Amino acid sequence: MNDTKDVVERKEELQERRPDVPVVTPAVDIYENDDEILLYADMPGVEKDGINVNIDNGRLTLSGTRRMEASGAANWEEFGGVEYRRVFSVPQTIDMDKVNAELKDGVLRLHLPKSEAAKPKQIEIKIA
Repeated sequence: MNDTKDVVERKEELQERRPDVPVVTPAVDIYENDDEILLYADMPGVEKDGINVNIDNGRLTLSGTRRMEASGAANWEEFGGVEYRRVFSVPQTIDMDKVNAELKDGVLRLHLPKSEAAKPKQIEIKIA
């Protein structure tokens, strides 16, 4: 990745903390090519309606809540409800109108297309 275009994780104090649901950081892979930045966030058990993706003023916030319905008394519980939350700084060169996301098998795939001005251009050399 180019130093001027990196997606950078931002450490922030979490304002809302629910005592009944632990907050965890989802594992994320980030790839960049000439056309876009592609982000994969691992959020197992989160439904589409439980995910929030927000980009505002160079700040990307991902959050999602997994709620587990319990039936009966729990004798042993290791896989319960959780809130996933992660914040990144993103370049201002993202084309906000073309950003899209998809969720499949617990993985959020976020496409952050680059604006035309940010894409590399090949300069043709003419013979004088």
